[in-house]
Amino acid sequence: MSQESLEIVKTEYQAGKAAFERGQYRQSVQCLEKAAALVERNSRLGGEVQIWLVTAYEAAGQRQEAIALCTQLEHHPSYETRKQGRRLRYILEAPQLNRRPEWLTQIPDLASLPDNAAETRLGRAAAPVKSKPRSRPQPEPVDLSQVNTKDNLFIWVALAAIAITLVGLWWLS
Repeated sequence: MSQESLEIVKTEYQAGKAAFERGQYRQSVQCLEKAAALVERNSRLGGEVQIWLVTAYEAAGQRQEAIALCTQLEHHPSYETRKQGRRLRYILEAPQLNRRPEWLTQIPDLASLPDNAAETRLGRAAAPVKSKPRSRPQPEPVDLSQVNTKDNLFIWVALAAIAITLVGLWWLS
């Protein structure tokens, strides 16, 4: 494989991964298919591209293509690729669990909203609402005749204990 085609493979591979991570699964499949067509399928990079392609197929709703590619990957020269292919095929062929509708949360499609409504709901700054400045409550006056202000000598005992500890450490060192 030439250096130029290797660069194209890497570019398409990265573009496919990025599209997948953005949730653009059909675009991811297209980029990864281009990369898989140009790369040596039995190479390590070819295995990585094909593993990503399996995941993109599944996300795009093309389960049969994903399972077929996993079956091919089980004969790949790389041990890691074979192992991942087997694991992915096991997951893809597992029976689907029935999910109750009350377990799921429906997320509305914001793309179907009119432009001005979408901007409003997505956090466009509204006109500032003026509110009255809050006055802080004044603290109640404290009657010092009711407070015990007699020194209890705790601070002096604590300082003496610290001094004794420091002298003891100096003496032992």
